[in-house]
Amino acid sequence: MTDYGYHCSHEQIAPSRLLRHVVRAQDAGFGAAMCSDHLTPWGVAQGESGYAFSWLGAALASTELPFGVVTAPGQRTHPVTTAQAIATLGEMFPGRFWAALGSGEALNEHVTGDPWPDKATRERRLRECVGIIRALLAGEEVTHHGEVQVDRARVWSRPAEPPALVAAAVSPESAAAHAEWADGLITVGCDPRALREVVEAYREAGGRGPARLQVHLAWAPDDDAALAMARRDWPNGAITPPDAWDLPTPEEFDQRAASVTDDQLRAAVLISSDPSVHRDRIAELADAGFDAVMLHQVGADADAQEAFIDRFGERVLPELRSLS
Repeated sequence: MTDYGYHCSHEQIAPSRLLRHVVRAQDAGFGAAMCSDHLTPWGVAQGESGYAFSWLGAALASTELPFGVVTAPGQRTHPVTTAQAIATLGEMFPGRFWAALGSGEALNEHVTGDPWPDKATRERRLRECVGIIRALLAGEEVTHHGEVQVDRARVWSRPAEPPALVAAAVSPESAAAHAEWADGLITVGCDPRALREVVEAYREAGGRGPARLQVHLAWAPDDDAALAMARRDWPNGAITPPDAWDLPTPEEFDQRAASVTDDQLRAAVLISSDPSVHRDRIAELADAGFDAVMLHQVGADADAQEAFIDRFGERVLPELRSLS
């Protein structure tokens, strides 16, 4: 049976309020949660970006939900630091935490002052970081010289079972390339055909573990309000790679998002005032091969989040589960 979770958007919501929302989501019947590790919001108006790993300790302690985070070791965060953070959460909350590792975006990584590498270098660096993190979680002492440097590192506080390390991939090629090392897959989108290709590429390359999907949606009292919500609060969702990887500042994302069309928004965000439309679209996406679907209501204000949590918990999630 597919599980349905709540995506916690640090880029839009202050950490204290976001904690209240995820507790409410658990109470409403959401079965899991996740967030992304950002330093910077996608757009200036979003205006937030709490530190995911600090917040996750509070969120795991305040709920009984399994949690995941999407993070990018290698530039802004050294893989030894990432391994220590993963190990600490895994030791405190056994069996409830997973970490998805990706190659990152310039938006968050440029702040080190180091050059932003090309995609091939980022993928090579990610593979090195995966190996380093796995060895550290296994209790090994690690020295490494490559795209990243490590000198006699060891993580001392570790869980009995290391948390799953999941591949974050948006294309079939990336999903297949990372299937060798990953304990699962997470991707994002709302095109069932494209998403099925990503999952199939991962599985055909030997990929194991659960496949998770993050879905952006805009639910509001009427369709015009839902479209306005998507344009106001999540126009960046329509910016595709390589721009999504390479633009370095929220201001540049805002400039690029100014030309996004309504059709491009609808291709990136499920937009409707009708809960039944969302139910049917989400069910279609789940049928593309996903074990969990993580729902992101793009409306950032408290009323929009709470109304979404309550309405979907009351109606949409039970109906989705009855279809599984």
